[in-house]
Amino acid sequence: MADHQKSPHGSDEIERLYGVHTVAEALKNPKRKFIKLLATRNAADRLAPEIAAVGLTPEPALPRELDRLLGPEAVHQGLVLDCKPLRQPRLDQIPRQGIVILLDQVTDPHNVGAIMRSCAAFGATALVATARHSPEASGVLLKSASGAYEHLPFTKVTNLARAMEELRGYGFLLLGLDSEAEEDIGDAKISRPVALVLGAEGKGLRQLTRETCDLVVRLDMPGAIKSLNVSNATAIALYALHRSGGSVAEKAQA
Repeated sequence: MADHQKSPHGSDEIERLYGVHTVAEALKNPKRKFIKLLATRNAADRLAPEIAAVGLTPEPALPRELDRLLGPEAVHQGLVLDCKPLRQPRLDQIPRQGIVILLDQVTDPHNVGAIMRSCAAFGATALVATARHSPEASGVLLKSASGAYEHLPFTKVTNLARAMEELRGYGFLLLGLDSEAEEDIGDAKISRPVALVLGAEGKGLRQLTRETCDLVVRLDMPGAIKSLNVSNATAIALYALHRSGGSVAEKAQA
């Protein structure tokens, strides 16, 4: 879990990470620049190898002190790590291979965090969202991502349709996911690299987004319910693409 704060040492922002999985993955990320670590004795012992590997000396803290620092809703598990924010790439800087996930105004931070976790699990190249109508990389989102933020570029764009056209220029197939599409994802002829586009809960893909796609497919669901939560749909679609064409990592190295 993470939050954005003003550094006490100046005006620069910091990312405040908390929770065992989130802090552990950050400590293993060589791109991270650490400011300080607050930890209870038990929590420091739990991550002793990771803490020692980066040369940090934890500042001892009691659970109630961390509760006061973060608020009653934060599940910190005895760990609070202040870092400088990760620098995220522009769209033209992400690898032009594998699978990129694009979110069309998905605003629920739980969903975006879960999508980020699925992307990291299946080796997706990047996650792209709109600068407006999408959550910041903090709080509930980072808790839901459970450390995946350390492994996945998270790029924000001003205009999704223009971003899709840019990715098409780089050779990406623009693949929309829509429960009303005629063709099943398992039957479609899909080439790599792929930009998989998913819409918001309820609204789905906006008209311009859908029209910009090269191909729109659905997930085959034989049951009574024909649509899924967007994070669940993303995970299943990534699995379907993995099964149909080998792992993303293998394609990226080909």
